[in-house]
Amino acid sequence: MSTEPQQPTPVDFHSPQLTWKSITTGMALGGALSICNLYTGLKIGWGLNMSITGILLAFAFWHVVSRATKQRISMMGQLENNVNQSAVSAGGAVTSAGLVSAIPALTILDGVTLSWWQLSLWISTVCFVGIAVAMGLRKQMIVRDQLPFPGGLSCAQTLKEIYSTGSEAMLRVAMLGSAAVVGGLVKVAEILKWTKRTDMGLTVNGSPASVYSVALDPTLLMVAVGGLVGLKTCVSLMLGAVGGWIVLGSWIVDTGRSPEQRGPIGEWILWPGVTLMVVASLVSFSFSIPSILRAFRSTGGEEDRGTDTGEVSRRWFFVSLVAALVLAVALQSWFFGISWWAAVAAVVLSFALAVVASRVSGETNVTPVGAMGKVTQLAFAVIMPKSVAANLMSASVTAGAASQCADLMHDLKCGYILGGVARKQVVGQILGSVAGALVGSAFYLILVPDPQTMLLTTEWPAPAVAQWKAVAEVFRDGFDALPPGTLVAMKIAAIAGVVLPVLAKILPAKAAMFVPSAAAIGLAFVIPFSNSLSMFIGGVIAGGLTWAFPAWSSRFLVTICAGVVAGESLVGAGDAVRLLLQGVS
Repeated sequence: MSTEPQQPTPVDFHSPQLTWKSITTGMALGGALSICNLYTGLKIGWGLNMSITGILLAFAFWHVVSRATKQRISMMGQLENNVNQSAVSAGGAVTSAGLVSAIPALTILDGVTLSWWQLSLWISTVCFVGIAVAMGLRKQMIVRDQLPFPGGLSCAQTLKEIYSTGSEAMLRVAMLGSAAVVGGLVKVAEILKWTKRTDMGLTVNGSPASVYSVALDPTLLMVAVGGLVGLKTCVSLMLGAVGGWIVLGSWIVDTGRSPEQRGPIGEWILWPGVTLMVVASLVSFSFSIPSILRAFRSTGGEEDRGTDTGEVSRRWFFVSLVAALVLAVALQSWFFGISWWAAVAAVVLSFALAVVASRVSGETNVTPVGAMGKVTQLAFAVIMPKSVAANLMSASVTAGAASQCADLMHDLKCGYILGGVARKQVVGQILGSVAGALVGSAFYLILVPDPQTMLLTTEWPAPAVAQWKAVAEVFRDGFDALPPGTLVAMKIAAIAGVVLPVLAKILPAKAAMFVPSAAAIGLAFVIPFSNSLSMFIGGVIAGGLTWAFPAWSSRFLVTICAGVVAGESLVGAGDAVRLLLQGVS
């Protein structure tokens, strides 16, 4: 989909935008899709942008309602759908505020647990920190600097297409729904034990392949995710899986560093894997220094005086910043026992890093959420070196705020192109994040009621949890507490984490495309081999379809993959509810 510069439409103050249809639809879809990202995040540590999925689902729903009521209930308009999109994307992204990373890591390390209302309040507050920052960035980054924000442009183009030719939207929704049904049915077959994970009778190093987590999973979730992330990432995952689980894993078993079972092997190779991801993320982020400097540079320009441009007023911007600061500081002290001065430092740092993340995302379409969190973890390793709670939860403020801030900036770019009123989108973002926090927190407690025993397993690899936990452990206990031999492996991984991103940056484009992704290789050390294999299969299928049928793939491939992810995630979450109810009864 094109991300070429588009001329903005003048602000439309007359068309319906912030309506009961746009808000209720956005909150409902945002809440539902937060479950998908929670499920996916605990599997692979990644979240998916739900903006276009939300646009298509809302269009289809109100199209059907409008026809069924013979126009007595009108169709949702384009700008209403833009507000709906803002709420959906915010709700779907709440997992970045710690639900699949810092919060379970804190439970595993310190036994700290939060109730549903505490989780919901914490997640909503973290999201509000990012939204408050975004309120003040729109004019600078979107209007004056004209940053592309490619995700926002894609959403604007999608909205233009489906409202000019509704049949295209219904066709894409049909593809989305069909894929969701297929993904859900395959998951049902697994739940009913009609299908099961198999090592295909293979052996590795004289032992069953399952010892090294080599197996074929019976579901389509990872296959679909592989189709979404692209062939290069999937090839890098397979390289990492073979190098980590097979080559390094065989050495671990042969030298007696681990008995022949998946857990201890995974616990050993986790450390070089996490090191590779963290170092590569920070090195890649360092290439954005020009963007960082531009993020804090004032370009001046005429202020709009006496003309309503749809912006949030300066007064409400500052009120929101102060409210976000007070709330975030109070909750850090109340829930986690973090000193007020350290909590203030965490929020102020989060304000600054949210600006950085938005600038980088606006220029590259990649939001460095993980890198932002690691910067704060490193800072708090100096400020409060022995406090796990401070290290994890201060960083979760930064990561969640960076994600929500950049997310809203993409939504505001979409609205800027279509003539939307920015302050109405901000309201949609706030309400969507609250809906996502309420639903996502509830399903987190349902899916993993006991993170200490359920996570970092084959069923729930939770690589983001492993990464945040590992960094906090090193800062708390020192390198001497690491498993024997891992320190050398971590040093080698750190070197690779510098070399690979640098090569990808300095080599000509045709050569750089063959440099594997350091982050993907590191991730393969943390998730089971079977997950990397499934994603590799998905990446190969998607790459083949894109090569053979480019036009069809550009229209439907992402939609189909997103549908499979949504279908399996919702069925998996529903099964968790079923098991909970069975246990209660």
